[in-house]
Amino acid sequence: MDEIRVYCENDRTFRKVDSGIHLSALSDEFYKTVTDEKTGEQLPVLAALVDHTLKELEFPIMMPHKIEFIGYNHPDGRRTYVRSLCFVLQHAVRDLYPDKVLFIEYSLPSGLYCEIRELQANEDGILPTHFVTDEEIERIKERMQEIIGADLHFHKVKMTAEEAGKLFSENSQPDKANLIESLGKFTYSVYFLGGEADTFYGPLVPSTGYLKIFDLTGFNSGFCLQFPEEGKTGKVTPMKRQSKLAATLQEYSRWCEITGVKGVGTLNKVISEGGAVQLINIAEALHERKYADIADMIHERRDKAKIIMIAGPSSSGKTSSSKRLAIQCKVLGMNPKVIELDNYFVDREHTPRDENGDYDFESLYAMDLEFLNTQLNELLSGKTIETPHFDFKAGKRIFKGDTLHLEENDILIMEGIHALNPEMTSAVDNSRIFRVYASALTSLSLDENNNISTSDNRLLRRMVRDNRVRGVTPESTIMRWHSVRRGENRNIFPFQENADAAFNSALIFELPLLKYYAEPLLRRIAPSSPAYTEAVRLLKFLDYIIALSPNEIAAVPPTSIIREFIGGQML
Repeated sequence: MDEIRVYCENDRTFRKVDSGIHLSALSDEFYKTVTDEKTGEQLPVLAALVDHTLKELEFPIMMPHKIEFIGYNHPDGRRTYVRSLCFVLQHAVRDLYPDKVLFIEYSLPSGLYCEIRELQANEDGILPTHFVTDEEIERIKERMQEIIGADLHFHKVKMTAEEAGKLFSENSQPDKANLIESLGKFTYSVYFLGGEADTFYGPLVPSTGYLKIFDLTGFNSGFCLQFPEEGKTGKVTPMKRQSKLAATLQEYSRWCEITGVKGVGTLNKVISEGGAVQLINIAEALHERKYADIADMIHERRDKAKIIMIAGPSSSGKTSSSKRLAIQCKVLGMNPKVIELDNYFVDREHTPRDENGDYDFESLYAMDLEFLNTQLNELLSGKTIETPHFDFKAGKRIFKGDTLHLEENDILIMEGIHALNPEMTSAVDNSRIFRVYASALTSLSLDENNNISTSDNRLLRRMVRDNRVRGVTPESTIMRWHSVRRGENRNIFPFQENADAAFNSALIFELPLLKYYAEPLLRRIAPSSPAYTEAVRLLKFLDYIIALSPNEIAAVPPTSIIREFIGGQML
C-alpha cells in the first residue's frame, strides 16, 4: 500500500500514513485528545481541519495534507458536537413520538429551542405544537442517554437528490425535502443513525458515545437543548429564561408564517418563482409596523420617560433603528434629539486596560459615568447643558460651545453598547428612561432541525459593510469576530432583558441578498489564510440559499435596515 506524508499541526510533526486510512486511525494512534490552552483540560478529538477545511474523522487520507485535530475548545469542534447531539435528539423524539415531528427552532442563550409538532396542519396551514410536560422531557432525555450509551455510529451515504427528497417527504419533513429540491443538485449527503436519516451542513462526530454532556429543560411550549459550556466542558450552559428574547424570536416566526416562508427551501422557491419583490415589500412593511408600535409605547410614557436608550450587538442595525424610530416618534408629535454616547469617554490615560494590558474601550468604565449622569439629570430638570465632543485623535474631551435643552415635546435618543446596563445611568430615575434592544434575531431555519445562527447573519452583514465603507478585508472581519462576540457576551447580552421593547432587525429576504455581496468576498480568502476555515463554512452555508438578482435588490427601499450594510440608504 502506498504511503502518504502528512503534516500534523497539533505537534508540528510530519507523519507517514497508508493511503486511504481514515483520519480516525491517525487520531487513535497519536492524537486521541487535544489540550484546551485556557484550562489545560484534555478534550476528546471530535473532528479535524484538513488544509483548513473541516472534515469528519471518517475522511480518508488520499494525498498529502496539513491536518489539525480539534476538540470542543475549537468553534468547529463545538458545532460538530451540537450537530451530532441534535441528531440524537431527533432519533429519541422519533422513537417516542412516531406520529409527530421535531423542530429545532432557534438559538437561545442557553442552547437551542425545540418544539414537537403534530403532523396534521390546522386550517391555517400550521402544524399545531404538542405541549411537552416535564415527564415527557425526562423520557426524551432518558432515551437520548440510552442512544448515547449504545455508542451508535453515524454513517454518511451519498444518495441522488431525488432519493433524498423522497426519503424526507416520507419522514414527514417537507421543509428538508423542499430544500433539497430547490438546490437542483444531482447528489446529496445523508446521515443515518440507527435507521433514522438526517442532513446537516457540516460533519458529525464518529459515534454517539462522544456526546455524554447535555440536558433538556422545559421552556415555553417546548424545551431547550443544552450542551457543554465553552471553557467548561464538564457541564452544560446554565439555563437563562430570557422571555423577552424568546418572544421576539417567536414574533419573527409569525412573520415567516405571514409571508409563507417556513424555511430556506420555501424561501428559495419564492425567489425562483419571481416572488422576491413582494417578499421584500411585506418584510419592510412588518418592520415599519414594529417601529410604529415601539413609538406608540414611547408616546404613552412621554410625560415621564424622556430618554430613549438603544443598545444591541454588532451589525444589528442600531443606527438605522434609531433614525427610523425617531421618524415614527415625530409622526406622533414628539421631537427627538440625539446625544452621541461616544462623546462621554474618559480621557485616554484614564481608560481601563484589559488582561493583555491594552486599552479596553468596550469597558463600561471607559465612559465618564459621573459626568454623563450629571448632564442627564440637568437635562431632565429643565437645565441647558454644554454637550461634549471627544477628540479621538488626541484622546481627550473637548467643548465647542454646543448646547442642549429639552423642551416639552423633546425626547433624547442615545445609542451605545452599554445602553441597557442600569449601572450606566445609576444616578438617573429609572422611570425617566425607555430602553430598546435591537438585534438581528432570525428564526428562519434551513429545514425542520437545522437552525440558522443569528451570529452568522450579523457576521455577513458586518463583512459586507466593513468592506464597502471601511475597506476592511473579509479576512480581517472574520479574525476580529471572536473578540467582538466576547465583548457582546460581556457588555450586551446579560442586559437584554432590561429592555422595555425589542426590535428584531432581521429581514426574511436578507440572506439571499447578503449572499449576492458576501459570496465573492469570501471566495477571495486564500486557503493559506487562518480565516479560510470559517470562509469555507460560511460558503457552504450560503450554498443552500438562492441569491437575489441586482434587479430584485434594487427593490429594497432606501430606508431599509439592510441598506446600512449594502449602501444606498437615505435616512
